[in-house]
Order: sequence, then structure tokens, then C-alpha cells
Amino acid sequence: MTATPILVVGGAGYIGSHTCLALSERGYLPVVYDNFTSGHPEFVKWGPAEQGDIRDKARLKEVLAKYQPKAAMHFAGLIEVGQSFKEPEHFYDVNVSGTLSLLQALSEADIRNFVFSSTCATYGAPEYLPLDEKHGQKPINPYGRTKHIVEQALGDLNLCGRMRSVMLRYFNAAGADFEGRIGEWHSPETHAIPLAIETALGRREFFSIFGEDYDTRDGTCIRDYIHVNDLADAHVRAVEYLLNGGETIAINLGTGNGTTVKELITAIETVSGRPMPIKRTERRPGDPPGLVASNALAREVLGWDPKHGIDDIIRSAWKWHSTFNGHSD
Repeated sequence: MTATPILVVGGAGYIGSHTCLALSERGYLPVVYDNFTSGHPEFVKWGPAEQGDIRDKARLKEVLAKYQPKAAMHFAGLIEVGQSFKEPEHFYDVNVSGTLSLLQALSEADIRNFVFSSTCATYGAPEYLPLDEKHGQKPINPYGRTKHIVEQALGDLNLCGRMRSVMLRYFNAAGADFEGRIGEWHSPETHAIPLAIETALGRREFFSIFGEDYDTRDGTCIRDYIHVNDLADAHVRAVEYLLNGGETIAINLGTGNGTTVKELITAIETVSGRPMPIKRTERRPGDPPGLVASNALAREVLGWDPKHGIDDIIRSAWKWHSTFNGHSD
């Protein structure tokens, strides 16, 4: 029996590539569509790759006609919050216009099942924790706003009978494939765990703690780190939910457990056996003290339960970064 093709837009990136691995293991054919500006051709290992931009409708049309996928997963987009303040126009062009171009191409090809890579940044500053899907959405940066706009568009497409979608609002994706085949590889790197591990490896001079006077258990920010394999599993479940006739829904993806910056440093020092040089500095504007998910809806709708805690995240990330991630040492 031929494997069911699933279009994975941005499938050469961090979360997209891990999802392609999960799709393949579940018997699907992941068809990667990526412009490779930030994705890595080396990460396309479980299905065909087609180069193209989401703003190029003619190219999308070609690829959709060639593979006739049953659903699409959309990971392609700009994700760096700080950069979104410097280049808001670019974020709107890629994250909003690009996604609308993709959705139009899918509609024209009669593909009605769509899994969207969204973010907890659509909530803005949390009014309570853990954050559930009933929390108001008031994004506080251009990145979060672009994702929120797409969610609203998906709601309208559902209303008009054009598309059913699962909008997955991630918290902090982290970790790597346990076999070390793929992992987190951004350039430049901005995420806390890779930055801390590279510091422990001696590739960076120090790791910065931005503020130690938050109202948290040790004064540093709390974040909900979720293993990328758990995220990938949720995406496959979301596709299957839609293929089985599921309705449009927005779902948080997090563990429900928060880790402070200081706890993160301790965990990395334990795994690496190396002390980490630290630089203490002022708070960054817009950093909420805590972000922790309620994942009850994911459990109820998708039967999803994250399997990996912070120690698994650190161990798998350490294996990946210490053997590769653009370095040969």
C-alpha cells in the first residue's frame, strides 16, 4: 500500500524535520516544501524535497499537483521575536501574506486539512497560569500578532467551509532526536538551551541571565520547555484527527511544568559535568516572568501526553550540539 502523502511546509527546519521523522515512522510520506533560507537540506531524510517559497503560488500549484497530499502542515515562517521589532514588514510578508498564499493554493487544490504551527506568543502577557486556550489573545510583539492574524484567517476559512485546521500553540520547543540524526540548528542562535549548551562547550564566552528579580521561586524567568519529539508526535496526531473528520480547534502544546533559567543552568551543568560562565544583566523588555501551558485540551482531543521532561531535553540536546550543529569539534 502506498504511503499517504502529507505536505510539510518548512519541513527542513527544526520542528518540521522532527515531524517528518514522526510521520515516516507512522507510515506517511512527508513531502518537504522549503525555500532553504533557514532550513537545512541535510535534514530532509524521510521523503522527497521540493524547493520553493510559500509566496510562489505557481510553484506551490506544481508541487500539489505532483503529490496530491491529503493534508498540509505549515512550519515555514519567521520566528525571532526581537527581529520582528526590527523588520515588522518582513514578518507580515512571510508569516501573513505567505500563509494566505499557501492557503489559497491548498483551497484551489481541494486540500482541506491544515495543521498550523502557532505560538503561545498569541496570548501576550499572561493574566494567569497555567495558560489555557480560553485565555484572551493580546499579542505584545509583531511576531505574535502575525500568528494571531493567521489564526483568525483560519477561523474564517472554517466558517466558510473552505478549510479545517488545528492551530498548535507551542510553548518552548527544545531538545533533539535521541539518535542525534537531526537537532536544533539556527543561525544566528537565539534560543536559551542551545546558547547555554554552546557556552558549556566553550563555543561562547558566557550565558546571559536577563533579570534575577522576577516574582518566581529563584528570581529568574520560568518557561515551559517541551521536547521536539513530543511536539512532532502532537502534529501527527493533529493530522490524523483532521483526516478522521475532526473540527477546527486551537490547542496548546506544553508540559505544564515550568523550569527557571537557574534550574536550566544547573541541569546543563549536571549533564555536561562542566561549570557554565554566567553574565548577569538587566531584564529584557517584554519578557513575562512565567509562561506555563495547560495541556488538558491536547490530552482530551488528541490523546497526547508529553513523554519527556527537562532532563531528556538536555541530554538529547547535549548529544546533538556536542557532535554537530554546524561545528566539527
